[in-house]
Amino acid sequence: MRKTARYSALAAAGLLALSSLTACANDVAGTASSKGDGKGTKVKIMVGGLDKVIYLPAMLGQRLGYFDAEGLDVELLSEPAGVQAETALVSGQVQGAVGFYDHTLDLQTKDKAVESVVQFSHAPGEVEIVSSKAAGDIKSPKDFKGKKLGITSLGSSTDFLSKYLAVKNGVNVSEFTPVAVGAGPTFIAALQKGAIDAGMTTDPTVATVLDKKAGKVLLDMRTPEGSQEALGGPYPSSSLYMQTDWVNSHKDTVQKLANAFVRTLKWMSTHSSTQIADKMPADYSQGNKILYAAAIESSLPMFTKDGVMPKDGPETVEKVLKAFNPNIKNAKIDLSKTFTTEFVEKAAG
Repeated sequence: MRKTARYSALAAAGLLALSSLTACANDVAGTASSKGDGKGTKVKIMVGGLDKVIYLPAMLGQRLGYFDAEGLDVELLSEPAGVQAETALVSGQVQGAVGFYDHTLDLQTKDKAVESVVQFSHAPGEVEIVSSKAAGDIKSPKDFKGKKLGITSLGSSTDFLSKYLAVKNGVNVSEFTPVAVGAGPTFIAALQKGAIDAGMTTDPTVATVLDKKAGKVLLDMRTPEGSQEALGGPYPSSSLYMQTDWVNSHKDTVQKLANAFVRTLKWMSTHSSTQIADKMPADYSQGNKILYAAAIESSLPMFTKDGVMPKDGPETVEKVLKAFNPNIKNAKIDLSKTFTTEFVEKAAG
């Protein structure tokens, strides 16, 4: 089954990522978080936050040596938000991006063909956190009216999902204020200082917020069940997506990437969160390996075991985006061009 597509390059506010490992979009602007070994076919991949658990397969695959085993020299770069990873891909700075699948739909409306080639997850992995101060005022998304809601950046998937949850619960997107606060320390500080009343983020930020008692969970979308309850179906999120023209002209390289990522996903499904944490860079645990392992444990249900797009997943994403995004609401989206299972099916075989 062949599939393909794209998503929108929206302006992203300058944000700080969770850890010091965050790098810039290109070699001139910053330093790569993880360089390849200089051998094999060179591939640059931009990740929307290398230390975010939702994108864990990227660094884990590198640490397990699976890219090297495929004869690839993969250089992982990091930006604090998925929309910035998408921008790097569309501008040609990198060959692949690790970010949310929903970008592919919006980009299609802008005549840009991008497709998910490996689907890491079937749930968003996102959590809506309410600050301890505002917990009494916000009991559900119906209470978003007049509130300041934290997102990673404007045009990000957290922005999209926040808008959908509001609209679904009777709150117009003009009735609340989205605030770009990034993830990690910047998100937590915004929550503690009252710069936001609530916000959407992922692990390990979620685990740290709860550990500091800075906020409470309002909606948990780290599991397929949580995705079903909040969004009405499976929500394919983190993925490896690439420009369709590049995929079609570099099938051998794409297949090797798919082989490495599917192998990584299978490894994750047969190992504990502690074993996974042990493989990751020491900096990712922020000095608390037990808390980091707990964060991984909470998010493990979101990941697929084979990299295959979940059944009805693209339709759920389209429904969510059509609820508030005028570009998609009034456009005819060819979902078959937003992803492909060609490479993961061969990898599984």
